[in-house]
Order: sequence, then C-alpha cells, then structure tokens
Amino acid sequence: MGSRAVGYRFGPHLSETVPLLINYCTTAPEAHEELREYSLQSLESFLLRCPRDISLYCDDILHLSLEYLSYDPNFTDVMEEDTNEESFEEEEDDESADEYTDDEDISWKVRRAAAKCLGAIVISRPEMLSKMYSEASPRIIERFKEREENVKMDIFNTFIELLRQTGHVTKGLIDDPRWLLKQEVPKIVKSLNRQLREKSIKTKIGAFSVLKELVVVLPDSLADHIGLLITGIEKALTDKFSTSNLKIEALVFTRLVLASHSPSIFHSYIEALSGPVLSAVGERYYKVTAEALRVCGELVRVIRPSFESPMLNFKPFVNPIYNAILVRLGNQDQDQEVKECAISCMALVISTFGDNLQKELPSCLPVLFDRMGNEITRLTAVKAFSVIAASPLHVDLSCVLEQIFSELTTFLRKANRQLRQATLGTLNSLIVAYGDLIVSSAYEIIASELSALISDSDLHMTTLALELCCTLMTDRNSDKTAGFIVGQKVLPQALLVVRSSLLQGQALQALQRFFVSLVQSGNTSFDILLDSLLSSSKPSPQSGGLSKQALFSIAQCVAVLCLAAGDEKCSTTVEMLKKILQHDASTNSAKQHLSLLCLGEIGRRKDLSMHTHIENIVIESFQSPFEEIKSAASYALGNIAVGNLSKYLPFILNQIDNQQKKQYLLLHSLKEVIARQSSDKSGKTELQDSNVEKILRLLFNHCESEEEGVRNVVAECLGKIALIEPKKLVPELKARTMSPAAFTRATVVIAARYSFVDRPEKIDEIMCPEIASFLLLIKDNDRHVRRAAVLALSTAAHNKPNLIKGLLPEILPLLYDQTVIKKELIRIVDLGPFKHTVDDGLELRKAAFECVDTLLDSCLDQMNPSSFIVPYLVSGLSDHYDVKIPCHLILSKLAETCPSAVLAVLDTLSDPLDKTINHKPKMDAVKQEVDRNEDMIRSALRAIASLNRISGGNCNLKFKQLMLRIKSSPHFLEKYTSVSTE
Repeated sequence: MGSRAVGYRFGPHLSETVPLLINYCTTAPEAHEELREYSLQSLESFLLRCPRDISLYCDDILHLSLEYLSYDPNFTDVMEEDTNEESFEEEEDDESADEYTDDEDISWKVRRAAAKCLGAIVISRPEMLSKMYSEASPRIIERFKEREENVKMDIFNTFIELLRQTGHVTKGLIDDPRWLLKQEVPKIVKSLNRQLREKSIKTKIGAFSVLKELVVVLPDSLADHIGLLITGIEKALTDKFSTSNLKIEALVFTRLVLASHSPSIFHSYIEALSGPVLSAVGERYYKVTAEALRVCGELVRVIRPSFESPMLNFKPFVNPIYNAILVRLGNQDQDQEVKECAISCMALVISTFGDNLQKELPSCLPVLFDRMGNEITRLTAVKAFSVIAASPLHVDLSCVLEQIFSELTTFLRKANRQLRQATLGTLNSLIVAYGDLIVSSAYEIIASELSALISDSDLHMTTLALELCCTLMTDRNSDKTAGFIVGQKVLPQALLVVRSSLLQGQALQALQRFFVSLVQSGNTSFDILLDSLLSSSKPSPQSGGLSKQALFSIAQCVAVLCLAAGDEKCSTTVEMLKKILQHDASTNSAKQHLSLLCLGEIGRRKDLSMHTHIENIVIESFQSPFEEIKSAASYALGNIAVGNLSKYLPFILNQIDNQQKKQYLLLHSLKEVIARQSSDKSGKTELQDSNVEKILRLLFNHCESEEEGVRNVVAECLGKIALIEPKKLVPELKARTMSPAAFTRATVVIAARYSFVDRPEKIDEIMCPEIASFLLLIKDNDRHVRRAAVLALSTAAHNKPNLIKGLLPEILPLLYDQTVIKKELIRIVDLGPFKHTVDDGLELRKAAFECVDTLLDSCLDQMNPSSFIVPYLVSGLSDHYDVKIPCHLILSKLAETCPSAVLAVLDTLSDPLDKTINHKPKMDAVKQEVDRNEDMIRSALRAIASLNRISGGNCNLKFKQLMLRIKSSPHFLEKYTSVSTE
C-alpha cells in the first residue's frame, strides 16, 4: 500500500484514488472478493495515513464499510433478532451458524477489511463519534453474531475502540457520545449475552472484553441487565473447557461491575456468584487466584454494604468466604500477587464480618500480623490493619495490638516512602479506635518519630504526620499528656516548616489544625505559641528574609490560633498588632508585613469592629514606600471588611471614590471582599443591592483605565459578582462587548472568564446562550481583546466544556488563526546603538496554543486534529521558545490520543524537532538563556519520545534517522533516556 510507505504525500491524489476504490467495491462482480478486500484495506490506510485529505470522503467510506460489514453472499441468516433469551438455553449441540463452512468462501475477508476500516474511522476521526453512534453502532452490535471467528474478533475490537474513544469525551449535552452509547446498552447486552453462550472460548473472551470496556466507560450502565449476564459469568468460571484467560476476563468484568453498581442489584445473585468465585480462589494458576480474591473483596462489600439494617441475610456467606481466603492467607509458598490479594481481602472480611468471626479472630489476626514482618508483604499488611481499625464494628485486636504498635513505630524510620505513608495512616486509624488501650510511653516514641517526618521536602508526608499529631492531641481515647509530648517533640519542627515558601494546600491546613489542637489540649500556653509563630517571621542568618507565601502561612496559623484560644486572647492579639502598625509605619519590616496579614486573616474569620479605627490604621500603610507593605495592607483591609460588610464595605467604596492615588490598592481590597462572597455560599446575601449597584458603577467606570493592573482587578471583581448576581451582570457585560473602547471589550471578556469556575453555578444557564458574544471577540481587530477571548475560551474549555461545544465549529478556525505569526504585529525598536525586534503577537500565539492543549483534553470529540497539525502545529514547533514548549506538550498528547493523525505527517514534524534539539545559544549568552535552551531541548525530546511510542513510527525514514542520531550521540541519549522515564 503506497499510503503506508509515503504517508501524507499521497494525500493530494486521493481525489482520484478514493472514488475509484469505492467504485471497485460497489461494481466488482461477486467473485472478485479480493479486489473488495484490497480496496477496503487501501481506504483504511488512507484514513490512518492521510487524515487531513481524506476528510471529504469519510462519510462515503463509513457507509461503504457498514454495507460490507454484513457482506455474506453465500449465507443467509434466518435467525430472528427478537428471539427471547430463554430460547437460547444450552444450544451448543444444536446446529448453528458457526457450523457453516465453505473453504472456497472468502467473503469473510471483505467483512474483516470493513471492520478494520470502521476501526480506522473511530481512531482517526474523534469528531465523528456522535455520527458513529447514530449510524454505525447499531450495525456493529448486530454483527456481533458474525459466524467467522476471526472477523468477529475484529468487530469486537472495533467496538472496544469506539468505547475507548468515548471514554476520552467529557460528559456533556444530550447528543454527546456517552449519552448515545447509553441508549445502545440494552442491545449490546442482549447481543453479547448470546455470544457468552457460544462454544468458542475466543468468542467468550471477546464478549467479556467488550463488557469490561463498557463498564469502564459507563459505570452503572448495567444495573437493569445484570440478571442476563450472571449465567455467562457462572459458566465461564465453572465450565471444564474454560481456559485461564477466559476465567481472568470473566473475573475482571465481575470485579468492575460489582465495584461500579449499587450493591442491592446483586443481592438476588450472590449465591450464584459466590460459589464459582470461591472455587476460582482455589485455582492453581496464580493470576486466576489473585483476580478471584479481588472479586471476593468486592463481593464482601456487596453482601454487607451497610452496618445499620442488613439488606440481605449475609451470615450464610461469611464462613465460606473466610475459609477460602484463610487457606490462601496461610500459604506462604505462592506468588506475591496472591499473598497481597489474600491479605487485603482478609482485612475486608474482618472489617465487614468481624462481629460474626469472633471465634476465628484469635487465630487469624496473628497470621495477618506475621505478614507485617515479611518485607514482601509488609506494606499490604500495614494497609490491612488500617482497614480493620476503621471498621465501625470495633474489631477486638487486643491479641496483637501492642505488637502492632511496636512494629509500626519502627516502620516510620524505614527508607520506603510508601511504607511510611501507610504507617502514618494506620497509626491514625488505630489511635482513633483503640487510643484508650495504648500506653503513654508509646505516644512519646511516636511523637519523636513524627518530628523527623515533618519537612517541606515532602509535604504529603508532613500532612500525614501533622494529622496524626492532631489525632494524638484531640482524640478522647488518647492519653491526656499527649499535647505536652507533641509540643515538646514536634512543635520545633512545625515552626521550621511554617517558614517554608513551599507550604500550601493540605499541608498548610494540617499545620493550622496542629496549632489549634495544641492550644486546645491545654498543655502548651497560647502566649508561648503566639510568640513562637510571630518570632518565626524574623529573617534567619542562613536564608535571609521570608517569602510572601511564608508570611501568609504564619498569618493563617496565627489567626486560627487566636480564634481557638477565645475572644479575650483574640482581642489582646489584635490590639498588639495595631500597636505594631502604629509604631513601625515607615519601615519595611517583616514584623509590619506579618501584622497586616494577621489582621486580615483574623478579620476574615471574626468581626473586628469593636477595635476602634482599625480600618484607618490599616489604610495608613497604603502610604508606605514599600510595595509589599501596601499589598499586605490592601489584603488586610479587604479581609477585615469580610468580617463586617455593613461597616467596612461603605468605607472602602467611599475611599475608592475620593482617593484617586489609592484606587489600585482599594480595588484589590474590594476584590478580596467580592471573592470571599462568591466562594462562600452562606455569605452571598450579605452584599446589599444598593452596595452591588454602587460597586458595579464604580467598576464599569474603571474598565477603560490605562493601567492593565487596574483593568485586571476590575475584571476579576466583575466576574466574581457575576457568580453572585448573574441575571444582573451577564446582560451588562454582554452589552459592553460592543463598546467602541477596546480596553472595555477586553475587560468584560476577562470578567466572563472569571465567572467560568470549576463547579456548577446558577450563572451557567444564563451564560450558555450568551457566551458566543464574549468568545467571538477572538476575531476582534485589537490584539488585547483577542488574547482576552482566547484566555476566556481556554478557561471555559477547562471548567465548563459543555458551554462551548456548540460554538467550536465556528470558533476553532478563528483560534487556529491566532497561532500564526502576524507580520503586522512585529515592530523594530530603534535603541540607538542597536535595533531590537518586538513581537507583539507572541503572548497571543502562546495563549492560543495553550488553549488548543486544553481543548484536546475536554473537547477532542469536536476537533479534527489533522487540520490543526498542518500547518498550525508545525509552524508552532519552529516558533519562539515560549510557543515551542506548549507545542511540544500538544504533540505528546496527540501522539497518545490521535496517533494516526500524527503518523501521517511524521516526517514534516521531524524537521522542526531536529532543529530544536540541535539549537545552540549564542556564545555570549547569559546563564538564564543557556538554561532556557536546555529546557527547550528536553521538552522537544519528551515530544520525540512520545512519537517513538506510536506503533509504525519506525517506518518513517526521517523520524528513524532522527532517532538514530539521538541514540548515537551520548549527549542526546542521556537526556532522551532521562525524559523517557519521567
């Protein structure tokens, strides 16, 4: 096939070739089956290698493939489609379609070629997915009854590929592929159920593979059809002719379906399922055994989903399940996978049925504990005891509890990070459940070990360690001196971590809970803790001053500490902070910076209006000559206003009206107020209508500000208010998309962008019909407006893809156009001794490519990647550094999701990648330029590694030569190997 060898270069000739091939298929005499087969194979190859040029013919090829999928001139299938399932009971010995043979009949080759052609459409045309469901899916499902086994496997594979492509699509509108697939589920199940009754092992494996993929893509889709499939599962597991592969496929499907559906729908079938599954636990082949144990774990959850009122009489199943697993748990001479599955499954059995296994536990628990001593099974055993400890049954662990604690404490010193993490989680669960049984000396040992785990080099470990500290101090079963022990052992390390610029998210929240627990335990005084936190902001001789993030972290910890200590302590702290501001007003000290942030954090959580003139004291810092102090004051004022809107919001609005020089800072304060209202559901009503009107008037007056910083703050405020008052704001914003002032148009588009948050909001249904007014400003004549529209599109694609899917056919060509270098946006600046080239379109191109990257994640089914790769992506790969980096990411993504489209133009892609990895910085380049060039080379090598993983890539001469050059150069090979394993 020429297209396989030369790829996209055959594309220009498709207008002559494709109609000819279609004609061959439809007009060739019946005996010319091979001509039809070769024609369909050629069309398949064109779909995969020339996706751009084949676009015009995809519908014709789809209809042709569907026609020949059932092409069988020598056989007439008289079986009625609507035959009841009951009539299919045990018909293996009857004469069936499979018995038909004719050595001279090669029509099956045509059907196989048609199936593969359909598969090529599915793989290469994600934008046709919906059409595939409406036109092709019913025909493919109907052909599951194909009499030729090899063809049937290809039909199964085509449908599996259709399901996988559907899995890449986000949930969306009523005509999206997932919704369309859901309508087909009854037909799919009915047809596959017939296949599960066939003699052929291969057919049954194929049927389970389809069902498995269906459950992955559409969890909970089989709720109404489980009864039909139980017999097929039973037979696959118990039939003497069943192979290990068939049993594994049946077990994997059973596990997936049990895990993804409501337990109640299986209760009628537990008896039918449990017998075959427990028999499989005793199989000799380890992979069957391991999978059967995993299914047992899911069965346990299904049998007793709730500890309240049992939905099923589970007791008859407890001992058979326990005994089957105990045999595997006690056997040391077996594969590691089986050992681990047996441990995990036994933990589930004990945590779910422990109240019915009280006689058995004294003999079983020591075996589980023994597995903690074996390095191979240690991690799994640690997790197992966490599961048991978390059980509402409060399982009696007294026979092993002391040994477990002793062993777990030693694991905190192990090098294995996973083991330390699991140990922290298990200790937490054990202390919550059995804290009253633990001797106080154990707390001191644990606390000593925890201090070594708290560091900014591993924030996840730090989070787990701090959470365990909180449990030690707050759990009612714990030793009452735990707070004192933790204060001694862990507090010094916590005060080091709070200074880190890396501290954020869950680790910061855990640290805040740590200080609250410490002060509430009563073993460490509030004054000592407060002084320690405030002192931690002082510059150290080693690292100098603290980062802005570190000061924010300290301020948040101070705020929660004050609130936990009570009103009196909180009040005295606020007064102390006020005095610091009054005395250090002209300095740029960390003390003043931290005081402002602390007041903001406390004020956000508590009304500070009883502290007279606090707003005036804070606003005095707006006069500071230091930017970080002014920014902190702005933040503080906004957050203090959150604590009492009725008092402080009018003050801020009045200041904005009357203090022109302070407007930027005051707008930031206003932004803090609005942002807190839009993210806090309970606070939404606190903004009075009169205040909203005044705020809007003020914000719209600043839309045309010459300062970009002011416009950005205004846009964010408008976007956040739109979340609170969408009916009022969306029409106002839309009206201003027609403004003659470009800055106003850009500002309202950015405002719309800020309203596209990643959670459902009432603005969504109001914005849906209006979103085009904002996003179509991508064709505005002002580059600032176009960039704002691109950024808004990118945010919408990430957070609200359903809002934009209907717009994409119109907007994608406009977006692609923004990736092109525009000569009119390039200017020469004369700097006297030399001239400097300024590319005003660079930021726009970068934003456009990043937007495409986002769209590939959320709207792939609406895109034709081939029309983007050439010429737009190819152009981007030769562009500026800032553009190349996102292009490399896009290429890697396309290599995984749309390999055929990439493969078709592999030699065109190879050239710019080759030039990039061979690019050398100038002789006089500074270190930053050298580092950027090194990052760019590594980025390109990542993309090349992704291309190299595409099946068939080594057939392309240019790419093959590129890979040879990389592998023959020690300099490149080391980097390539490094990025390939990332």
